[in-house]
Amino acid sequence: MPSPIWVAFIFLADTTDAIETMMILSVIKPLYVLSGFLVGLLVGQTGVGGGSLMTPLLVLLFGIHPATAVGTDLLYAAATKTAGTLIHGMHGTVDWRLTRRLASGSIPASVATLVILAVLNPQHRATAHFISEMLGVVLILTAVALVLRNRILAAGMSWFDDLDERRRMRLTVLLGVVLGVLVSITSVGAGAIGGVVLVLLYPRRRIATIVGSDIAHAVPLTLVAGTGYWIVGSVDWLMLVSLLCGSIPGIAIGSAFSARVPDAVLRPVLAATLLLAGAMVL
Repeated sequence: MPSPIWVAFIFLADTTDAIETMMILSVIKPLYVLSGFLVGLLVGQTGVGGGSLMTPLLVLLFGIHPATAVGTDLLYAAATKTAGTLIHGMHGTVDWRLTRRLASGSIPASVATLVILAVLNPQHRATAHFISEMLGVVLILTAVALVLRNRILAAGMSWFDDLDERRRMRLTVLLGVVLGVLVSITSVGAGAIGGVVLVLLYPRRRIATIVGSDIAHAVPLTLVAGTGYWIVGSVDWLMLVSLLCGSIPGIAIGSAFSARVPDAVLRPVLAATLLLAGAMVL
């Protein structure tokens, strides 16, 4: 017969495990995990940034304050894109010079934008309305970029093909500035919009290198912007943990099945979703 001390020890151990399990379950929200999984699934299949999907989902479906949705999604993007950068880095598909050019424009622009937002107070009603309006516009632009990507590239390739290196560098930095502002306000824009412009600016680069460089650039940008929202108190850390719990396996599964789903089907459906979301946010 076991001693009373041993029985008490087992009871306390089981109770501690139960309490820890309950604490974890109270932090991880199943609906957020499911949302993160679905968004990760689409990101893995299409390559489109999670901000285009996650931020409107948080605002429209869960009623999260726009500033909190953007701030949380920025740090969510920083975490997921760090993993993507490591993978692209191992495959040698990151042009670090291109990444530095983008960052030299986007990081200062992001800091300046965050200072302005902090002065205006992201939680203020007028500022929240402005963020929502900008989010709607950028979502619609992202949808257009997805649908008309090939036509835009065909029409603009001749304009950018003969650029000298200095002008190409300046335009890359300018693109970084634009992305820094858009991403800092809406968390959207670095993927579809930035990707199309980068293909125009660097038509002779491999698409994999452009994608890898764009993802690598998004890491410091989203980290800086997300930190700014955290400083002003517009990040929900518990929601962030739940989103990551779902998105990480979602991206892995989506990437594994990306070749089995026709791009001609996915992109129009995704574009229509973003267009609808943009219209609803507006």
